[in-house]
Amino acid sequence: MKSQMTHVGDILESALKNFRPSADTGMTRIWDLWHMSVGETIAREAKPGAFKDGILIVNVSSSVWMQQLTFLKQDIVAKLNQILECEMVKEIRFKIAKVHN
Repeated sequence: MKSQMTHVGDILESALKNFRPSADTGMTRIWDLWHMSVGETIAREAKPGAFKDGILIVNVSSSVWMQQLTFLKQDIVAKLNQILECEMVKEIRFKIAKVHN
């Protein structure tokens, strides 16, 4: 009898779907696509921090970047939703926080 091997990542993903709220799944998708959505320069200075009820909290490295991204907010929302292929992100709020690279 030949047993079929299952990758541990597949097991974990399946288990987490049962326990993780859908907002967490959305956050995971946003995190994975963030760099593609905003580009390398912005991605170095701003990272998704939390996501709930359509509101994305983005941690930003400085007040200068916060101001700049405020002007780009609608474009970022549109680009994220385009890449996600759904209207998941309704609003972005920026907060100054340590941005891990």
